[in-house]
Amino acid sequence: MTGRFFAQRVLSVMLGLAMAGNGIAMLFAGLAWYRAVPGVTQTGPFNPHFVKDIGAAYLTAGLGLAWFGWRASGFARGLAVAGALFLALHALIHIVEALGDPGGPAHLVRDFPGVFLPALIAIAVVWPLETSRETAHA
Repeated sequence: MTGRFFAQRVLSVMLGLAMAGNGIAMLFAGLAWYRAVPGVTQTGPFNPHFVKDIGAAYLTAGLGLAWFGWRASGFARGLAVAGALFLALHALIHIVEALGDPGGPAHLVRDFPGVFLPALIAIAVVWPLETSRETAHA
């Protein structure tokens, strides 16, 4: 295993645990999560069902990314790619919404650490640097 692939796996575990933790917070402490995350209260009133739905998506994405980092296999890569796709689409939604908002650029800056950075890291960890044979035997 190369150093680059090892770094991908470590990042995948770290990002996966962070995203899964976010999902767990949304599922079990939704109101506290809603109040704590910058900008969330500006999206509308607290909707516990909606927060739990999104929390389930974060938990699923996080588990897939963490699994890939822990035990890289073709199946785990598929799960991680699905998790990365969720995070990337979520970031794209933020970009599209910012385009029509006079405060959009400020929102993009505010959202960078929690929305865009995780998506960028997820894409980096699922981007194939090794051949599929090396990944399958890792």
